[in-house]
Amino acid sequence: MRQSLTLGRKLAVPSLRSSRLSLSALPATALAGCMALPLVFLASAWLQFDLSTWAHLWETLLPDMLLNTALLVLGVSALTLALGVSLGWLIAHYTFPGANVFKVLLVLPLAVPGYVLGFVFMGLLDYAGPIQTVLRSWLGEHFEVEIRTLVGAIIVLSLVFYPYVYLLSLSAFREQSASQRDAARAMGYSTWQTFWRVALPLARPSIAAGWMLVVMETLTDFAVVRYYNVVTLSEGVVRLWVGQMNREGGLQVASILMTVALAVLLIERFLRRKARYTQLSGQARPIAPTPLRSWRGIAASLYAGLVFTLAFGLPGVQLLLWAIEDVSSAPPGTLDTVFTQYLANTLGFALGAAALVLLVAIPLAWALRQTAQQSSPAVRSVIRLATLGYAVPGAALAVGVLFMLAPLNEPVSALTGGAVLFSGSLIGLFYGYVVRFLAIGLNSVEASLEKVSPSMEMAARSLGARTGRVLRQVYLPLLRGGIASAALLVCVDVLKELPLTMFLRPFGMETLSTWAYMLASESAWVGAATPALAIVALSILPAALLLQRMESLRTSL
Repeated sequence: MRQSLTLGRKLAVPSLRSSRLSLSALPATALAGCMALPLVFLASAWLQFDLSTWAHLWETLLPDMLLNTALLVLGVSALTLALGVSLGWLIAHYTFPGANVFKVLLVLPLAVPGYVLGFVFMGLLDYAGPIQTVLRSWLGEHFEVEIRTLVGAIIVLSLVFYPYVYLLSLSAFREQSASQRDAARAMGYSTWQTFWRVALPLARPSIAAGWMLVVMETLTDFAVVRYYNVVTLSEGVVRLWVGQMNREGGLQVASILMTVALAVLLIERFLRRKARYTQLSGQARPIAPTPLRSWRGIAASLYAGLVFTLAFGLPGVQLLLWAIEDVSSAPPGTLDTVFTQYLANTLGFALGAAALVLLVAIPLAWALRQTAQQSSPAVRSVIRLATLGYAVPGAALAVGVLFMLAPLNEPVSALTGGAVLFSGSLIGLFYGYVVRFLAIGLNSVEASLEKVSPSMEMAARSLGARTGRVLRQVYLPLLRGGIASAALLVCVDVLKELPLTMFLRPFGMETLSTWAYMLASESAWVGAATPALAIVALSILPAALLLQRMESLRTSL
């Protein structure tokens, strides 16, 4: 009898702990559910099927939207993979004149938003631009090249997004062991065969992650495709919502866009569900880069230099020249006032969004850690669902946020005497930012949290520390690196963010991105250069700090 009672007590303990854990996870689950509401609302649009709306869309824009979106994604994917993987392999495995400099310079295009590079190329290469003007003086007045095409949009977006693939492939190639290359050489593989059969398959997970980022960023772009006269799903949402005031049509297209983005994500995970790519640990002998001499070294330098010049060097010089012209021609004091106000708005949005993302990400990461060893699939599923906002294009997410918050405006306005606290307000804007960029903060904090040994928490609890004190005095000091990285990443993304800001910002509250976009839409290249150059300058510093941190972490391992 005593033995059975003892066994009963032993079996009762886990169930009580599980119950306490479920209760403690309720706030995190509710918080994650709030973050996932716009995504659920967009998905529910499929349940509100309106045959007349769909028939009108199909007769007008939808076929072109679908075809152009597919061609754009395929073209940008192919070109970014070619540029990113080749440059990553070149920098990781070879030395040539300027290799160490290009290793850093090739990352700088991440600081250039697509809509900035797009209007710079239009200003340079359009019919009235300096390049075609010179070519007509050489080749005759009838010479003309139309750049506002799908091909032009593919080139611009590829030059902006290739660093995602370059960074991850470079890291993957540098982590590979020299013994793997030596084994391939012993089997008679050439350098080309070693790349295709050994190095590339091992780097495939990292390259796939970079490719996924490229696809998501391509789907979310609407400014470049609008500049280049390409109707895509993202551009269609803006056209229907803002241009034609067709709210229902915009919602339906936004739901299609979200479905396409999630389908791409699921396809990528399905294709590598059974793949296993194992590399040796940090004790393995690293690969010694091979020197490229004579014409091979010159060719490598020219290739890396050409990509950097097109993606950053030439646009940066042109922006600087236009900005100097803009400042010198503006009436005294007018540009300073406008620029200062828009700069303050931009920095305020970036810093505020970073702080709010971390305030949400830290408790969610903590909840994931607490439920890691427990049977809590519902809690983990809701939290993971909340991170899908980063996979949803900004225009579609903005529509989801607006439709979700709109019903709250009337009752709140009645209580507050006419104040609008949700749609078209700072509350709605920052809510959209948190939903969009929560995945960045959560992934960074969670990765840092996993490196903290559970024994440290156990030691603190054995000394009588409660959960709040353990989090403040044990975990937070050890999470500073991950928190700083997350804050930098969110700041860079918000500085460049356009669709969410354009849809959700309060009326009349402009940022550098919306200012540059509106001026560029009117072909005012000179006026758009000043805010565009400021965005690039502000984005370079966080990107450089993040790159330095990544390099220091790699060398310390």
